[in-house]
Amino acid sequence: MKFFMTTVLLLGVLASPLMAAALPPLEGLIEPNDLVEFSSQVPGILEQVNVERGSRVHCGQELAQLKSGVEISAVKVAAARVEFGKRKAVRNSELYKKQLISIHDKDELETEIQLAELELDEARERLALRTIISTVDGVVVERSGAPGEYVGEEPFLTVVQLNPLNVELVVAVEYFGMIKLGTTANVQLEQPVGGSYRAKVVIVDQVIDAASGTFGVRLELPNPQLKLPAGLKCQVAF
Repeated sequence: MKFFMTTVLLLGVLASPLMAAALPPLEGLIEPNDLVEFSSQVPGILEQVNVERGSRVHCGQELAQLKSGVEISAVKVAAARVEFGKRKAVRNSELYKKQLISIHDKDELETEIQLAELELDEARERLALRTIISTVDGVVVERSGAPGEYVGEEPFLTVVQLNPLNVELVVAVEYFGMIKLGTTANVQLEQPVGGSYRAKVVIVDQVIDAASGTFGVRLELPNPQLKLPAGLKCQVAF
């Protein structure tokens, strides 16, 4: 029994390198980590577009603004109402102390101020909708809008996130179970870029494509300086 268990353990130790050796280099494709198409939540006329194709952008950056004269005026009017209400409240507080106005009148004034502040918040939110903000760090790959053009639900800016990059593999079903989450691999990029890089497995599909007898695997390839472009083919060796 002891000899049998020792033999099993030895076979288990040998199985891992044998399985790794049985997995050949796989052809992959470098893709952006994310692709975001920016449109406007509200229809309007573009006043300014702050980026061009190829521009690097960061999360929170203003990409474009719509004409917003009406919305700016609405904010000013709402702010003026709030300020007037507060000044009136200060005057009436002295009258209330002297019992020259009722508690009902005081409460009514305070409610008016609260409503005016809510209207101001709403006006500011409407104004904010006129500015398109980037939600990712990335590079602009397409710009179809220009100042003076009408925009709405249709995207007019496309930004791709290139750090990290995705390495997408299509693997034959016979190798299912041999690639684990967290496993690192060597990624060899095609020319003219070339070079060898390390990437980590972040997704292993658990559904096999019956038609092709394959499953998908994604690796994450760090690209902090954005030196590596997406769209290249590569060879991945585990």
